[in-house]
Amino acid sequence: MSFLDDIFGLKGKVALVTGGATGIGRMASEALVRAGAKVYIASRKADACKAVAEELSAFGEAIGLGADLSSESGVLQLSQSIAAHEDKLDIQINNAVITCGASYGSFPWESWDNIMSVNVSAVFSLTQALTPLLEKAATEEIPARVVNVGSVVANQPIGNNAYSYAASKAAVHHLTQILSNELAGKQITVNAIAPGPFPSRMMAFVTENEAAAKMVAGGIPLGRLGMPSDIAGAILFLCGKGGSYTTGAILPVDGGGHCQAHGMF
Repeated sequence: MSFLDDIFGLKGKVALVTGGATGIGRMASEALVRAGAKVYIASRKADACKAVAEELSAFGEAIGLGADLSSESGVLQLSQSIAAHEDKLDIQINNAVITCGASYGSFPWESWDNIMSVNVSAVFSLTQALTPLLEKAATEEIPARVVNVGSVVANQPIGNNAYSYAASKAAVHHLTQILSNELAGKQITVNAIAPGPFPSRMMAFVTENEAAAKMVAGGIPLGRLGMPSDIAGAILFLCGKGGSYTTGAILPVDGGGHCQAHGMF
């Protein structure tokens, strides 16, 4: 085994990525598969998950699953499905997300309920439900891993017409650190990545508009939008042997945007 495979490789590991068919979830899924993990890709759109799993099967083992994480029953169904197929789970990536945009004064009540359910409640409830499988994979030297996907907007008090989304990501960051304390004794690390703008369906209003993309990139210290390799590097660090002693971290993957007092958007 090479030095890099030892530190960042995931051969023999089992992983779950929620919201793994598109955007940052898709980037994380590919990174895990290429590093040798068997990856379950889950989202509301089962067909999309199965299509992505088929694509990623060119690099390793990937399985697509349908999962609606907007309800307790949906969360439990996914955890039971994983338990039916696997006797342990090494890596859990909580990436499933929804958002809503509306101006202040007309922002809908239901947006808060829906977004908090998927973006926050499901993160906690799915982790809680899968903890027994994570424990079975964990050792003192190589812990099991939970990685939550937060956002740079969690640290910047800018609504940008997505009030409930920004608040939900701040909650994810705080929950990450709470769970890192809760699960450390079980040899499970809990960390989060806080991405800035990346090409994705949710960011299409920016990334698919040349002028808007240039404007946003110009507001980032490193002067560009994120790339799949940026997500891959962060995920493989947090999930590989090299990240075994890191827990409770909120890792910015935003080109330096979190350092700007005025925000990047």
